[in-house]
Amino acid sequence: MAINKVMRAALKAITSLEPDVKKTYKMERQFQILTSRLRGKPKDYKMWDHTVCCEGHAIPVRLFAPSRKRALPLLLFFHGGGWVTGGIENYTGVCADLAKATNCTIASVDYRLAPEHKFPAAVEDCYAVTREFFLGRIPRVNPDHITLIGDSAGGNLAAAVSLMARDRGEFLPRRQILLYPSTYSDHSERSPFPSIRENGTDYLLTSKRIQSFIELYRSSDNDLNNPYFAPLLASDFSRQPRTLLITAEYCPLRDEGEAYGEKLRAAGNDVQVVRIPDALHAYMMLPPRFEQVQQTYRIINGFLRKGNLHGRT
Repeated sequence: MAINKVMRAALKAITSLEPDVKKTYKMERQFQILTSRLRGKPKDYKMWDHTVCCEGHAIPVRLFAPSRKRALPLLLFFHGGGWVTGGIENYTGVCADLAKATNCTIASVDYRLAPEHKFPAAVEDCYAVTREFFLGRIPRVNPDHITLIGDSAGGNLAAAVSLMARDRGEFLPRRQILLYPSTYSDHSERSPFPSIRENGTDYLLTSKRIQSFIELYRSSDNDLNNPYFAPLLASDFSRQPRTLLITAEYCPLRDEGEAYGEKLRAAGNDVQVVRIPDALHAYMMLPPRFEQVQQTYRIINGFLRKGNLHGRT
């Protein structure tokens, strides 16, 4: 999927048709579910549903595994969609493929969406589910073998949960994988990150769309400075998990994601930052045959092998 002149022109034309997410988010949610069914699912995996109760509401969790015959390392997955769209239904194919590619169990969290449930509802749901897993309340899950993972807004939530876990002191994740995460709160022309201007108009995800998601997600202007809303604004980056942070070359969030990795590294954490060439934002939604997806699987597996997770029972 090389981004040549023809591809650039096609992407620019498609991006110019961008709908107003503030008006279309409900329709987009339904469309995502319908199109996800066309993606197909691998046959050699198991899938089952679970719920976690939190302050009077249930949080659905969908689990995927190549096999249920033995305990496997677990990737606790937070989906993307700008905190407004997405869910376990339209991420079913992505998570099943990830389970197969990594030989891990995947637990996909169906957190509450904005604008019906504004910040901090999503991050509190993700924290509540993570807490259940880490405190040993989910059968056949070893807390030492859990890795947080999320893409886009889900990467934001994974980073926020790790900060929140350290601050609250109930548990501390050992590993996190952040895929093209949102880490900052200003995606206008005032942003200090060049990728917002370089990639924010012609590559499907625009800076305008990101700003619309932010407006739908936030409860007040004060949220914009909250590190659980924008992890890059944290005052303390210490005692964070070993981190794999993957960005996409043509993603407007590229530079803020890489800046977050540098902040973590400067605070003494073990951090690996990788930029995927010729990749667009949300490329992990593509089928596994795409090279960028295959490359990401290889990088994730290398990260997990370094933590000596593969092969454990």
